[in-house]
Amino acid sequence: MNLLRTRAVAKKEFLHIIRDTRSLILALALPMLMILLFGYALSLDVDQIPTAVLDQDKTPQSRELLARFQASRYFKVVKILNDPGEMTDLMDHGKAVLSIVVAPDYARKLLTGREAQVQLVFDGSDSNTASIAVGYADSVVQAYALELRDRFIEHASGFEMPRAVEPRLRVWYNSELKSKNYIVPGLIAVILMIISALLTSLTIAREWEMGTMEQILSTPLRSAELVLGKMSAFFVVGLIDAVIAVTIGVLIFDVPFRGSLLFLFLSTCVFLFGALCWGIFLSAVARSQLLAFQMGILSSFLPAFLLSGFIFSIDNMPQVVQAISHIVPARYFITLLKGIFLKGVGPYVLGTELIFLIAYCGLVFIGATRKVGARIA
Repeated sequence: MNLLRTRAVAKKEFLHIIRDTRSLILALALPMLMILLFGYALSLDVDQIPTAVLDQDKTPQSRELLARFQASRYFKVVKILNDPGEMTDLMDHGKAVLSIVVAPDYARKLLTGREAQVQLVFDGSDSNTASIAVGYADSVVQAYALELRDRFIEHASGFEMPRAVEPRLRVWYNSELKSKNYIVPGLIAVILMIISALLTSLTIAREWEMGTMEQILSTPLRSAELVLGKMSAFFVVGLIDAVIAVTIGVLIFDVPFRGSLLFLFLSTCVFLFGALCWGIFLSAVARSQLLAFQMGILSSFLPAFLLSGFIFSIDNMPQVVQAISHIVPARYFITLLKGIFLKGVGPYVLGTELIFLIAYCGLVFIGATRKVGARIA
């Protein structure tokens, strides 16, 4: 491989990128726009759940129970109901996810030591929010029920009941339990995968459409030199995009960064190399820029968004889909990013993921080189 020829191709691509100002601005602004849009709009936090209350007892005991929900940051009482029919209307219009109904004999049963029932009605049209809300509401009710039991026993016996078990919770890596700390590092991987694949998926196809590929065929340029030369210019753009995405994640979204910058840089370079080679491979397969663009979107955005563990847990997917996810490079890069950002771990823990990415880069580079070589031949 001749480095002079590779440098000449890289210089040509650099000049093309600089002259195409609109594409360059789009390539640099798109990551910023995407991470700001997804970072603010995409949230898995379920709090301030709209709650309606129907207190048919109206006693100090019922008000004490309802005060537990009002004091929780997970619930927001939007309306006090006077009639059960209002509950249906409110939930039909989507103004309440949870309705709490306290029976008329709640306090009487409670004071006589009998089981007092409270009805919790959830809107299950959004199953994810409803299931989380069920867990929150159940924990509030159970904690209050245990407190009432202790009060009753203490009152009957005259002795203070010691707590048999005192739980002390420690949340590691994401102590505030904010979904943005989980989402933003994954967003960096998704954005780089999309940008990298789209940037290079048009290169070879553009040469064929513009009629300049014939000039390249007349040179002694080898396929590996062509791939590396074309990729090097976009590699620099990809690194700038990565710096922009990481900076926004740390400075604007306050995502903790506990790992090594050097390991992050190494991992990003490996991932970018593979993603850019994949784009060149697609560009060599399709001589049309439109077809190459469509193939780039389908093979980068959808797998990176759906099959990488970015949003949906891979462990909850069917076995067949879990097997397919092993060929998605974003899966390994997202694991690397979350480990570097949140846990501060390095190659000793994340070495397997890095090895998989390196293997992916090698396979895709060989495939792109052979495909471009076949086109040249």
